[in-house]
Amino acid sequence: VNVASVPQRSPFRYPGGKTWFVPEFRAWMRRLPSKPQLLIEPFAGGAIIGLSSAFEDLAERSLLVELDPDVAAVWHTLLSDDNSWLAETILHFELTPQNLTAALEAASCSTKHRAWATLLRNRVVHGGILAPGSGLIRRGENGRGLASRWYPETLSRRIRAIYAMRHRIAFRQGDAFAVLDELGHRPDVAWFIDPPYHRAGRRLYTCHRIDHEALFARVARLRGPFLLTYDDAPEIRGLASRHSLATRLVPMKTTHHRQKYELVIEARG
Repeated sequence: VNVASVPQRSPFRYPGGKTWFVPEFRAWMRRLPSKPQLLIEPFAGGAIIGLSSAFEDLAERSLLVELDPDVAAVWHTLLSDDNSWLAETILHFELTPQNLTAALEAASCSTKHRAWATLLRNRVVHGGILAPGSGLIRRGENGRGLASRWYPETLSRRIRAIYAMRHRIAFRQGDAFAVLDELGHRPDVAWFIDPPYHRAGRRLYTCHRIDHEALFARVARLRGPFLLTYDDAPEIRGLASRHSLATRLVPMKTTHHRQKYELVIEARG
């Protein structure tokens, strides 16, 4: 997949993001016998799948769920009346080390300031990694340093576009397992489940600890259609086999343009 050909909806540079998977997801949704009433992304992160579903009318509504309080602050703000404040703040911000420090220190002032600090940090750290210990970009692309991933006009446009679609997008800060338990009985709900991966989760995400065995048990009981994505590891294939779930490999390219395969897991038949 040429990722540049996929509409970029999310304001995040999200490690492990699924922009490359959008065409596969789109085709899967269109093969379903009827349009789902709801598409749930219980590990939303940058939420490119939930956003694509809403913008492309693949389901009636999207529900994004995220536990990380910093990422959650962004989604709360994007879907609230503070959206315009955030878009304008980004447009008029001069990215300097001094201004960066001031913005990050103001994160505790309010939800919208926390959202602003999170998006800013996401744009100036290596790989967009928000987990503790992630370092600032030094040289960046073409020697642009901190500004190498800073595109204020583009970010502002994406932020405003999300607000315009707020009638089709809902956000909930909370635990993915609780949402699976609450809504897993509904046959009119489709699920895209992309948890912190078995191997890389600790390095990439603040909220990386999950019970993979318990997740597979819940997914196997879902009444509606689902796609579950994972790194291709023997432990994960073993879990899929124990819960009678089908697996297939989908090719993707890493940020360093190396081809690798990820595991897609779904119901048999």
